[in-house]
Amino acid sequence: MSVWRHLWQRAGRPWPRLRPAGGGDELPVRVLRQDPARRPRVAVGAQSLDQPLLWVVVALVCWGLVMVYSASIALPDNPRFASYPPYHFVLRHALAALMGTVAGLLAFQFSTEQWQRAAVPLFLAALVLLALVLVPFIGKGVNGARRWIPLGVLNFQPSELAKLAVVLYAADYMVRRMEVKERFFRAVWPMAVAVGVVGVLLLAEPDMGAFMVIAVIAMGILFLGGVNARMFFLIALVVAAAFAAVVLTNEWRRERIFAYLDPWSEQHALGKGYQLTHALIALGRGEWWGVGLGASVEKLHWLPEAHTDFLLAVIGEEFGFAGVLMVIALFMWLTRRIMQIGRQAIALDQVFAGLAAQGVGLWIGFQAFINIGVNLGALPTKGLTLPFMSYGGSAVLLNLVAIAFVLRVDWENKALMHGGRT
Repeated sequence: MSVWRHLWQRAGRPWPRLRPAGGGDELPVRVLRQDPARRPRVAVGAQSLDQPLLWVVVALVCWGLVMVYSASIALPDNPRFASYPPYHFVLRHALAALMGTVAGLLAFQFSTEQWQRAAVPLFLAALVLLALVLVPFIGKGVNGARRWIPLGVLNFQPSELAKLAVVLYAADYMVRRMEVKERFFRAVWPMAVAVGVVGVLLLAEPDMGAFMVIAVIAMGILFLGGVNARMFFLIALVVAAAFAAVVLTNEWRRERIFAYLDPWSEQHALGKGYQLTHALIALGRGEWWGVGLGASVEKLHWLPEAHTDFLLAVIGEEFGFAGVLMVIALFMWLTRRIMQIGRQAIALDQVFAGLAAQGVGLWIGFQAFINIGVNLGALPTKGLTLPFMSYGGSAVLLNLVAIAFVLRVDWENKALMHGGRT
């Protein structure tokens, strides 16, 4: 008897037997594959969470809190915000981060199977909320846009929930339609109709920035899910043409494009190009190492929305090129790590979890790319916040819930790799 056989039988397990077709001695064979339902539950503790991912998110949120306070400290001097205390914005931002942390902890308790079952109901709920925000006396309008539903301590923005809902719905859709992914019309058109309905509601607010993010999320998940590459590029051309038509047929959006192309002209410097010119001035003042935390001049009522869409410009002024480069590096690493977790889940045959995690990576990465590009003058001005950092209650809350989902996917990946089930 071999040593391995002796040890195996001492453990109280029968030694597997397999007789060759031609007879002969017995061959030892250990069957490794096991029914997932019969696998033991593996205890994967807090130490098994992706610590680098978690701490990068914590760093972005904490840095964002500091910068929101720095960028908003002078706002009460403005007659528009005269009734606000000096700590108004940072306290509300901290409350949103706290709520997001609690919501993330709760979201982490749900398995990816439960998330998948909730994908369609959540998508329908997002559609209802996007419609409700357009109803007078329900939706709140700011600067000509109706995007928020007042909830007392928080102005909830349904478009942020719609981003998460589309991530889950598109991933679930690809899992359900996997057998027809090579057939363009059967695979793509139902998803295109769903995204089109979301787009109509968002453009009615109007919120073209959120629609761009949602379109990229849906297209990205279709591509990662295996939709024919040629058909994917055809979809991309159609979507690009649709966005171009929306811009060209709207005078206000068309003027913003012209202002982006020449923000310093006499026609645009004090109009549509005002934000961009002052963002560039802020970045120029920062030079290599910045003027120091709290020493920004542009945030003193020169740069509009300094604590929201143009927070990066204040970071550039106070921390310089080094600070902007650090923000870019953190978001690049974060996006790459989320995509790796998604690929790992797909390799473990957890297709929904993998596609949804990669959808979150597309969401965070693309939105950060747009915001950074706008602040640097590389892209036309668009009202998208910097994830985890810019002031915005529902945006921070949903960003943290999305990261909790990714951490759950990673947690389940590790449990499966240990031979257990989640």
